[in-house]
Parts: sequence; C-alpha cells; structure tokens
Amino acid sequence: MEILSTVWDFFWLLIWIYAVIAFLTLLFSVVADLFRDETLSGWLKAAWLIFLVFVPFISILVYLITRGDGMADRGQRLATERREAQAEYIRSAVGTSISDEISKARALLDAGTISAEEYELIKQRTLAR
Repeated sequence: MEILSTVWDFFWLLIWIYAVIAFLTLLFSVVADLFRDETLSGWLKAAWLIFLVFVPFISILVYLITRGDGMADRGQRLATERREAQAEYIRSAVGTSISDEISKARALLDAGTISAEEYELIKQRTLAR
C-alpha cells in the first residue's frame, strides 16, 4: 500500500511541475507581448506589470481575454518580419554566382563598355572568390 502512495505522490509532483512550467510560460509570453506592443503607453505597460506581479493568475487571464487576438497578430507579424529579414540577408550574402558575374562581364566586353584587360581582371577576381 505504501508503494501505491509513493506512485500517486510522484504523479501529483509531475502535475504540479507541469502547472508551474505552464504558468511561467504564460507569464513570460504575456510580458514579452506587453513590451512588443507599440500601441500601449508606458504607463499602461507599467500598470499591467504591477498587476502581473501582485495578482498574476487573474492578470494573465484578463490579459489573454482582452488582448489575446492582438497578441496572436503581433506574434505572427514578428515572425513574418524575422523571416523576411532572414531571407533578405541570405539573398545579400549569396549574391550572384561566378558564372553569372563572368557572363555579365563578357556582355560588357562584347558591348565595348570595358576593355579586354578589365574583363580579364574581373574574371580573375571572380574566380579567386
């Protein structure tokens, strides 16, 4: 009978650990969204933080009910902005391929815009990369 009590104690411990982790996750999500929101003034952010510190459960519930839709929109907008910035960085870091640069230089040479020496210099620099 004692082992059954120990199993149940372990089960309840797992439930409490899950509840604490869920609460902390919600709290940090609300605080992060609070600072991410550009429409709230500093005074309103401070008031929300005071309520989150002194009455955390009720404050989190009220925040999720009143500002939950905006929270999802701000999170989605941030994810989109980060994805676009990452794609732009990758495009700028990759640049053009070696064959594209040599073909552009060849087109400039054929058009008479650059000399043969300049073409060879561009070709050498490109191949050295």
